[in-house]
Amino acid sequence: MKITRVETFAVPPRWLFCRIETDDGPVGWGEPVVEGRAETVRAAVHELADQFLVGADPSRIEDLWQLMSKGSFYRGGPVLSSAVAGIDQALWDIAGKSLGAPVHRLLGGPVRERARAYCWVGGDEPAQVRDEVAAQVDAGFTAVKMNASGRMSPLPTPAELADVAARADAAREVLGPEGDFAVDFHGRFSTAGAVRAAGVLEPYAPMFVEEPVLPEYTHLIGRVTDSTRLPVATGERLFSRTDALPALQAGIAVLQPDLSHAGGISECRRIASLAETFDVLVAPHCPLGPLALAASLQLAFCTPNFLIQEQSIGIHYNKGAELLDYVADRSVFRFEDGHLPRPTGHGLGVEIDEKAVRRADGASESWHNPVWRHRDGSFAEW
Repeated sequence: MKITRVETFAVPPRWLFCRIETDDGPVGWGEPVVEGRAETVRAAVHELADQFLVGADPSRIEDLWQLMSKGSFYRGGPVLSSAVAGIDQALWDIAGKSLGAPVHRLLGGPVRERARAYCWVGGDEPAQVRDEVAAQVDAGFTAVKMNASGRMSPLPTPAELADVAARADAAREVLGPEGDFAVDFHGRFSTAGAVRAAGVLEPYAPMFVEEPVLPEYTHLIGRVTDSTRLPVATGERLFSRTDALPALQAGIAVLQPDLSHAGGISECRRIASLAETFDVLVAPHCPLGPLALAASLQLAFCTPNFLIQEQSIGIHYNKGAELLDYVADRSVFRFEDGHLPRPTGHGLGVEIDEKAVRRADGASESWHNPVWRHRDGSFAEW
């Protein structure tokens, strides 16, 4: 079996899909993307395809991963690792389809029958947060995630910290002691500001506080973990085992590799195993499309230290399309009491509606994350 063609499709709201065709029948799908840099990643995918993939045996997944990741003098970074990630997903999809098994069976078999999932809630005001959390509880979810804040001062003021606490209080009021909410800092706080914000959140017992410092300051995250009783999570902007290691050594409780950014199923499987040696749980980051979610679930079902799965169905910032718009059989992503059942389909376990994808290709508007400035006009990092 040989790879004969690699195609990419930029589809709304901000996703990139990859299709790998073989001469022996099976077709694999993956999702290589950096949000806001889809066209850049698209170019990288085709560069890798021309250099390493077309004409190669798709079953040599590890060899191709090593070639794509390390076959050039300059390597690494989000663009290359995301291009490799989507290709890797598609190669595993082909492998599963060729062997007639879901990917998690090829990785050692299932360790659970359902995976808990959470959904995002928006809202800047406590009343909005309360309403959105209540809607998700009514839909059967037992866990949600929310932003800690919008734009923050370099050192948060008492008023800003009070707003952080008020949103958390609203979520806890709805969820009660049995439900869970996570708070995403998005790296919007300085290290000192994150320590202060974690302190005001402690009474509300969030499941975890996420990305309290920017990834380039991972060497400082230990100051946060040492300052709080709350579990600290990070990892969506760490793209390899070596990127994740300092965070693990600093005492985080939850690692969040993104299977469309951190080298795909192959590398995220290794990242999860590394996390297990630190007694750290894994909660795959996935505010993306159906292939990223399908790949994440394959990892979730064969990973003993899995905690919970992020997913983007109904997420408040998807515009122009939804995750299920590109799926032929939507039942694979049905929720039961806030959990997703173990997928049994071959490969990634999801059937893509190829006609819908081809129709949507190129219709995606150029998306970029917002650029914020502090009140004095200086650039606000996040």
